[in-house]
Amino acid sequence: MQKKEKNIGGIYKHNKYNKSQVSAFIILAIVVVGGVILYLIFKGNIFNPAIPRNFDPIYNYYLSCIDSKTTDAARLLGIGGGYIENPEFSPGSEYMPFSSQLGFLGNGIPYWHYISGNGVVKEQVPKKQDMEYQINNYLSKNMMDCDFEEFYNQGFEIYFGSVKGVYSNIKENSIGVELEQDIEIKYGNDSWIGKKHSREVNSFLGTFYDLAKKIYTTEKDKMFLENYGVDILRLYAPVDGSEISCSPKIWDVNGIRERLMSAIEANTAFIKLKGNYYSLKKEENKYFIQDIGEKVDSNVNFLYQKNWPMKMEIWPSESGILKAEPIGNQQGMGILGFCYVPYHFVYDLAYPVLIQIYYDEEVFQFPVVVYIEKNKPRKGNNAEALPNSVAEICTRRISDAKIYTYNTKLEPVSANINYKCFETTCPLGRTKVIEGTAVLNTKIPQCVNGFIIANEPGYDTKRTIVKSINENNFQLVLDKKYKLKLDVKRLSDKDYAVITFMKDNKSSTVAYPEMKDVELTEGQYEIKAYVYSNASINLQGTEGTQKCIDAPSSGVLGAFGATEKKCFNMNIPSQLISYAVTGGGKENYYIAESELENSLKIVIEPEIYGNPAKIEDLQSNYNKIDNSNLGISFE
Repeated sequence: MQKKEKNIGGIYKHNKYNKSQVSAFIILAIVVVGGVILYLIFKGNIFNPAIPRNFDPIYNYYLSCIDSKTTDAARLLGIGGGYIENPEFSPGSEYMPFSSQLGFLGNGIPYWHYISGNGVVKEQVPKKQDMEYQINNYLSKNMMDCDFEEFYNQGFEIYFGSVKGVYSNIKENSIGVELEQDIEIKYGNDSWIGKKHSREVNSFLGTFYDLAKKIYTTEKDKMFLENYGVDILRLYAPVDGSEISCSPKIWDVNGIRERLMSAIEANTAFIKLKGNYYSLKKEENKYFIQDIGEKVDSNVNFLYQKNWPMKMEIWPSESGILKAEPIGNQQGMGILGFCYVPYHFVYDLAYPVLIQIYYDEEVFQFPVVVYIEKNKPRKGNNAEALPNSVAEICTRRISDAKIYTYNTKLEPVSANINYKCFETTCPLGRTKVIEGTAVLNTKIPQCVNGFIIANEPGYDTKRTIVKSINENNFQLVLDKKYKLKLDVKRLSDKDYAVITFMKDNKSSTVAYPEMKDVELTEGQYEIKAYVYSNASINLQGTEGTQKCIDAPSSGVLGAFGATEKKCFNMNIPSQLISYAVTGGGKENYYIAESELENSLKIVIEPEIYGNPAKIEDLQSNYNKIDNSNLGISFE
């Protein structure tokens, strides 16, 4: 009896054929699976045949050399802000003292964000693939340095080919490396050749880089470093305020700079990121914690050092001095019944901060420039954007110019040359002494009534106006500065004097005896001195004191000069005046260069009026200054 066929998929087959087909599939499956298993087992030896056991120490050393060179590359990337070979160097300038790199422990670390010498905001943040490319190059150049001398001495023959290719992959906690290089080992009758080599090297480079990018992005978005900088500025430098005093307030700009640098150094080190790598000892230290949107477990330092470059400009200032005059003791101001000193100064402040991420012996660090402009954090500019119009104007230098610089004896003097148009200053270069002449051949922007400015240490800054776009020859005579000791006569041990030297609408102020030196150049000066002594004027406070004045009448009559008496109440605070003007004077004096060359000291002798007993006497002493003489002599 014939067996019934089975219906499979609409087609009838005999069982004997089905059995054959199943057997064939089983055999094929075994072959495929076996092949996969063999591939997995022997894939490392497709290009590298099985290595003889006695060659294992040599090849293991070779693999450790790959590990070591990869670790070296990662270390260099970490300390170099993601760079082994730095981008092209760009120098800073007098206008902005930051080059494209921050010098730290003998290394130049490229800034991730900085402001170039001509005022352009620049960014140098490396991409991860750029870092991998640098690892590849480093291995290609340095793998031939592996030292097999110990194995040569044992009789092994080892031959290396050049590195044909490197592929690296920066992962979260490791770096994968695929390296193609022929290596041949021989000993007696044994030999072995390897061509491709794979390694997985432990490294936090990827983790640190990702965290660095997160910190940098947060800084760009929130400007948290600038905000801390503004707080430091207002805490440690005079910015806005007023004080009850009848004496002027004077600050030394160099002293302000030193205090700010020390304060920035100390406070920047306290900044932390929200995380678990530290413990708070005081509740108020929460002020220094910055949230970047994730909990940080790596160690993060923020660092500023006082020997790093710093830009600080203050308005208004004069010859290294900030000065605020009192209100209330001038002629006609006696109605106030007290004195106060208001002040408002505007700062441009820029300084570098180095951000370090580390764990055990691995570190990744990158610097940024913190920029506070006109007392406020800089605006979030994109890279290559301009914080002001400096770069735009300075790139339009199309007029030829020859600039010469001399001293007062018409001898050539090299000097730095800048061009100023409105509020924009462009560095032009430096005059160089060529055949007895200090000259700079350059191009300048077309800006009528701009200024060419020459400055050189040891000389007074000199400027000349550009009256026409066709003007192309400029000669500037620089006055040499002479540093003299200052001696003010007729002062007691507790007195102090404020001496102002005014020349060509520029002034230099000295607070004596805190400052005992002055730098002067030849020229016509107006010299004015104020002497301050201990006083004891007790002004009692009053409330509701009525003061009356004649004011224009309201309505039509006021237009024809009619007046009416108007009264108002004044509240006057109590005040003890402990220092008051007790002497001074004013003198117009031409200081010749021969006096400066042959003298070590300038002596000022003011008139002394005596201590005031009441507010009216104080006002009277102020009024005497312009009518009193000063004795001027040189020793």
